Amino acid sequence: MKTFKVKKTKFLKKGKGARGGNRAKGGSNIQTAPEFFFRRNPICLGKKGRGNWENSTSFRSSMVAYFNSAESVGRQTPRRPEVCKVTKIAVLSLSEMEPQELELELCKKHHFGINKPEKIIPSPDDSKFLLKTFTNIKSNVSAPNKKKVKESKEKEKLERRLLEELLKMFMDSESFYYSLTYDLTNSVQRQSTGERDGRPLWQKVDDRFFWNKYMIQALTEIGTPDVDFWIIPIIQGFVQIEELVVNYNESSDDDKSSPETPPQDSTCVDDIHPRFLVALISRRSRHRAGMRYKRRGVDKNGNVANYVETEQLIHVHHHTLSFIQTRGSVPVFWSQVGYRYNPRPRLDKSEKETVDCFCAHFEEQLKIYKKQVIVNLVDQAGREKIIGDAYLKQVLLFNNPKLTYVSFDFHEHW
Repeated sequence: MKTFKVKKTKFLKKGKGARGGNRAKGGSNIQTAPEFFFRRNPICLGKKGRGNWENSTSFRSSMVAYFNSAESVGRQTPRRPEVCKVTKIAVLSLSEMEPQELELELCKKHHFGINKPEKIIPSPDDSKFLLKTFTNIKSNVSAPNKKKVKESKEKEKLERRLLEELLKMFMDSESFYYSLTYDLTNSVQRQSTGERDGRPLWQKVDDRFFWNKYMIQALTEIGTPDVDFWIIPIIQGFVQIEELVVNYNESSDDDKSSPETPPQDSTCVDDIHPRFLVALISRRSRHRAGMRYKRRGVDKNGNVANYVETEQLIHVHHHTLSFIQTRGSVPVFWSQVGYRYNPRPRLDKSEKETVDCFCAHFEEQLKIYKKQVIVNLVDQAGREKIIGDAYLKQVLLFNNPKLTYVSFDFHEHW
């Protein structure tokens, strides 16, 4: 894939597809590559040699964020697509920007004969890159009066903050994953119910875990099949895939030393090689996500803070086994105020005001997972008791036979 510039328009090209955006007009558009090349004198800014950066993730305001580097985590099963972790992103500004800022490699076709290093040297300091980018934006803004000057400064400040947060979120956490054709947002059980669904991947994903949904809204609103190539759903969480080899006949050291232990054949009792593929996938909900202690309880739509679905997968002998667990903040209105470590929890709304939101939360849970066992882990005797009691009252009021409540105070087992 290569990056081109035509006057104020910059676009990404891969194969016969191209995607571009204009700083002055705003928004983005999808066209075939020849349509872009019919424009006058397109300039090749460079290319990226390795990594899955072609999977664009956002096209908001005046920036395009794309994967600059990703590493393979593995495959959930031998026949399934590869899962990758985003390790670095780059931002393509729709304003004037020099190729050096994009850390692109020289294109052999368009930069033939140029005596430069294989890769353009990146800026040594990310802060200088940010400063230069927004200085260019500032210089290109015409402000005929003080009001427009103030508005442009506020917009510049906001865009700068958004860019810093975007880079920090994707590059510091190392918790974003994607697959080109496999749906990481849905468990094996949910995927099995829609195997014949012919829609593109991004239209089949679980909305709760579609982390870049808002970032690519400008693309999804286009409403044509041409955009499907550019939309890759991303999850936040954790993915680890390991292959295990098990020898069914391997005896313990004690058994081997016993004279009564008969000799055993070292071959496996099965005709198939005893290999297990074990995967752990944690998906964090994009609804009501936030910092610990600062984001607690349930909201008016029934979403709980920092909700995570964890799927444990074992693939063996052409069979895939899946076990699902979920976790989230106690679904009542509560919070912890203050900046000290582990502030005292408090209830923010009455029992009556909480009922509807509590019901909305578990009605969705039962719709998705059919039956659930609640394990309440709050301290039953300490400062968290007020939250645990409110939780139990709401469960009793909900009174659903598909819901089993278990209180487990793990503080007693420390």
